Amino acid sequence: MVLKIRNLRKHFGPTVAVQNLSFDICDGDIIGFVGPNGAGKTTTLRILATLDEPTCGDIELDGNSIIEKPEIGREVIGFVPDGLPVQSDINVHEYLDFFARAYGIKSSRRAKLIEDLEAFTNLTDKREKLLGSLSKGMKQRVSIARALIHDPKFILMDEPAAGLDPRARIELRELLRVLARQGKGILISSHILSELSEICTSAVIIEKGELLKFGSIDEITTHESHVRKLILKTVSGLEELSRFMILYPGIENPVVNGKFLEVDFSGDDTEAAALLKELINKDHKIIEFRFKQQNLESVFMNITKGEVQ
Repeated sequence: MVLKIRNLRKHFGPTVAVQNLSFDICDGDIIGFVGPNGAGKTTTLRILATLDEPTCGDIELDGNSIIEKPEIGREVIGFVPDGLPVQSDINVHEYLDFFARAYGIKSSRRAKLIEDLEAFTNLTDKREKLLGSLSKGMKQRVSIARALIHDPKFILMDEPAAGLDPRARIELRELLRVLARQGKGILISSHILSELSEICTSAVIIEKGELLKFGSIDEITTHESHVRKLILKTVSGLEELSRFMILYPGIENPVVNGKFLEVDFSGDDTEAAALLKELINKDHKIIEFRFKQQNLESVFMNITKGEVQ
């Protein structure tokens, strides 16, 4: 099952919040949704969740438009907003039971369903706690449990890790991996790019509502730059190695960084292999030769300008 976002646009008066946005969410994907503040991420998530309507464009599921038929989308999409609405006089179990009833789940299976969700999200010992007394991490778990009540195929999450302590963020990552293994497609908006790199299979990078990059994490981080950072370590002198490297074709900006030499290398893998062979032939005792993998943070900083609408 694939959720297809096609040429999505959203105007708020003269402001264009989302413009011609297109990408796909597939079963089992965890897609990082990345952009500066004001880039249009929350607006896009609300449209996907059928809470807002786009100015134009469409979202398709198995050939059906969920813009024209939002009830189709609501059957298969669960939404975790950036904050849990808190009613001071209701506990966790009552809150989940209310939404299960709203989804029309019959009493014969409702109790078992909620019990299973509480166990899955580690809320069993919190079920009698009032929502207002919960920590940020526990509120996030309640919000996820609520989004899973109707067993959606796709889950949309708006800044779920914001304000969580390190342990809660680790637990959230593990929970997302479990959901992906169950075949659920997940779109997660977050500013914590280092964590997105660890758990996401793909990323969507937007700015001013416009798509800048969409692809697998490997594709985005590998092909963004034609110049790669090469890291070398040797048991012989780094200064001698640096003098050799500066004269080698395709090498620029040699910098000694602690026990390593870092250079900018513009060649391909075949040329890198030739370089390593030449170093060995020249009796440089190389014990480490690797490329520094670009991460999502560096790609984000390279292609965005921090602009908002």
